[in-house]
Amino acid sequence: MTSTDSNAPQPLTGLRVIEFTHMVMGPTCGMVLADMGAEVIKIEPIDGDRTRRLLGAGSGFFPMFNRNKKSMGIDLHSEAGAALARKLCATADVVAENFKPGTMAKYGLDYAALSQVNPRVIYVSHKGFLPGPYDHRTALDEVVQMMGGLAYMTGRPGDPLRAGTSVNDIMGGLFGAIGALGALIQRGITGNGMEVQSALYENNVFLMGQHMLQFAMTGKHPAPMPARDNPWAVYDVFTVKDGEQIFLAAVSDAQWLTFCDVLGFPDLKAEPELATNNLRVALRPRLLKTIAERIAGRSAAELSAIMEKAGLPFAPIRRPEDLLDDEHLLATGGLADVRLPDGPKAGESVKTTLFPITMGGQRLGVRLHPPRLGEHTRELLEGLGLGASEIDALRAQAVVA
Repeated sequence: MTSTDSNAPQPLTGLRVIEFTHMVMGPTCGMVLADMGAEVIKIEPIDGDRTRRLLGAGSGFFPMFNRNKKSMGIDLHSEAGAALARKLCATADVVAENFKPGTMAKYGLDYAALSQVNPRVIYVSHKGFLPGPYDHRTALDEVVQMMGGLAYMTGRPGDPLRAGTSVNDIMGGLFGAIGALGALIQRGITGNGMEVQSALYENNVFLMGQHMLQFAMTGKHPAPMPARDNPWAVYDVFTVKDGEQIFLAAVSDAQWLTFCDVLGFPDLKAEPELATNNLRVALRPRLLKTIAERIAGRSAAELSAIMEKAGLPFAPIRRPEDLLDDEHLLATGGLADVRLPDGPKAGESVKTTLFPITMGGQRLGVRLHPPRLGEHTRELLEGLGLGASEIDALRAQAVVA
């Protein structure tokens, strides 16, 4: 049993992170550092991060990836606003951004400029591509999935299909955070900061590494996952009672014997042609058809109970919203309440997923709800030494929000 107790370890307490990010990749990096205790300050445009206003599949981006952060609105297009941002960055341990190449330099907020004033700063850039022939291109998660082999491997032959979540954006942010943590350790040794870069395309290529090496080892083009040469005979999704679906597997000869015993297939167990996994693989189409016919009248719940009791691999096919009622997540503190900052449900509490690790046996919880635009502007400007009248004037001039 784990806990999201307020005493959960916060190893990055005292670390200040200034985040110039939007969408998913950069915010994920900041969220990881924030979850581990860092003070993460999200700098937004005066009218707010556009991610706050996304609809449909993008509506969950802001509340998911911006918990445990403070928000400050600054007009970087104004010299006064850019100067404020630079002053804030002079107090930072880490600066994170995910804008197009050259954008931050226009405001004197690139690594070269900031490190002149703050040589200890660690600067984490999240891009579409690492520096090279492609770095001028506009990248999206879907773009790099298509050009980086992931869509090819996910879809059926001739039908490339993007993965069902923002895998490169999220993992790119995770790699940015890993780089930041490594740079912090190095800074503790040398006293100097450094620039860290993470990129969508290179992240996707890293995910494809196992298939690239498969080709190097075998000389054969890796087949898309739905059409791959499966090394196990029973390893598939079955449609059962009331149209429900469930994944069932038996990946060893011992598991096959148990599978036959618990599902009542003594005839299959006794067939010499099915005695070993490789023999079963050779007869896979026939075997799967037989199993599918025999379990079609059973419910997914019944099959789950049988497989779980026998210690066999199984998984009911579920939708994302089903996870909100998952008994394991609820029992182990894997979900936590956050208050929505924007939209028609602003102010309502909903469940969110936590960073998937424990530290000291505890989950890293929600200290700060996803912030409202400019929720912490006054507090942060006061921390820079500005008085109430100065702050009011900056607000009146729309330099800050």
